[in-house]
Amino acid sequence: MAVDRRKFLKSGALAGGALITSPWVFSTGAQAAGEIKVGVLFSLTGGLSIVEKSLHDATMMAISEINAAGGVKGMKISAIAEDGASDPKTYNEKASKLVIQDRVPTVFGSYTSASRKAVLPVFEKRNNLYFYPTYYEGFECSKNVVYTGAVPNQQLSNFIPWIIKTLGKKKFFIVGSNYIYPREMAKVSKILIEKNGGEWIADEYLELGHSEWGSMVNKIKSSGCDVVLSNVVGDSVIAFYREYKNQGLTHDKLPICATVTSEIEIAAMGAEYAVGSFTSFPYFQAIDTDRNKAFIERYRKFVKDPKAVTHHALESSYFQVFLWKQAVEKAAEVSPAAIREAVKGQEFDAPNGHVKIEAENLHTYLTPRIAQWLPDGQGKIIDAYKEPVMPLPYVAYGETPTNLFCTGKGLDAAKLKT
Repeated sequence: MAVDRRKFLKSGALAGGALITSPWVFSTGAQAAGEIKVGVLFSLTGGLSIVEKSLHDATMMAISEINAAGGVKGMKISAIAEDGASDPKTYNEKASKLVIQDRVPTVFGSYTSASRKAVLPVFEKRNNLYFYPTYYEGFECSKNVVYTGAVPNQQLSNFIPWIIKTLGKKKFFIVGSNYIYPREMAKVSKILIEKNGGEWIADEYLELGHSEWGSMVNKIKSSGCDVVLSNVVGDSVIAFYREYKNQGLTHDKLPICATVTSEIEIAAMGAEYAVGSFTSFPYFQAIDTDRNKAFIERYRKFVKDPKAVTHHALESSYFQVFLWKQAVEKAAEVSPAAIREAVKGQEFDAPNGHVKIEAENLHTYLTPRIAQWLPDGQGKIIDAYKEPVMPLPYVAYGETPTNLFCTGKGLDAAKLKT
């Protein structure tokens, strides 16, 4: 039951024998005395847990740091963690539990677009709020999602022209896992490839989690391509890169340029399989700043692993919790609608650099970077923008908006110039 704001500000709530005074309107049922409940929803089991467990850990680390520093205006964050089990159907079920049964006002979660699409109806129907940390294909603009990972104009718009002009590679073999993210990234890539004077000679897919890559690598070898654009996801990345090397292909002659392969997949496959290949992300562990070095040290201490690696989706999982905290403090209440309004324009100095939530589309300003993978499993940053780039989740599809206006679901087409 909602509490009248003025009356609540003038009074306290008696709980546990202590008088609690706080500026929050408890309109969601998610608050016990002195705490704010949130949901944390990542895959802790299944094929995607190789990546998603680290997103869970980074989220929990941020919550722990906020609580250690006094919480959100003195209120502790209490996380209810669920396992998406690398399965979109399970994601939908767990999201429903968190929103309906646990009545949390916000959930932090998802790695794949398939899992995000699976939970989206829950959050839109219940008018709840989902913070999504992963780079994705764009072409979505929900008022119930805050997107803190890269969109194509922050990951491909820099990458494709660089491949063609700097590497001198023009014949692209596009390969990906068979679901929405790789297929939509391929569509964007084809537009950018053709626009920059290149050509794509194949666009091939294997099922998510597929481990037999011999036939696909044979296709690549016989295709006549001079570069491979990989949108392969999860543990399939490991099988793909290993088979690539096992068949005698080398990245100095036929490089893989990836939108997904990060420090965590390379640590799992063995650095020797990725040496010389490239990836485009706003964040790499190799970012040489005191803030990032301190972040890496704290993360390793938190997970009790001195060799743990950090990566883009992990880093976004971390900083988005702080953006949420700032929004809750600005809103002075914990209803999803109030947090959503307050998060617009929020800024934070993250390990990757300065980030900001674009008010019109709830996506995040990020700094594009390209790295080449070294024998130690780390990326050498060889190209980087000087400042964060405005997120344009639709622009890569050939539309040229002066801005992107969300009207709840999707884009306000009347405000686009096409």
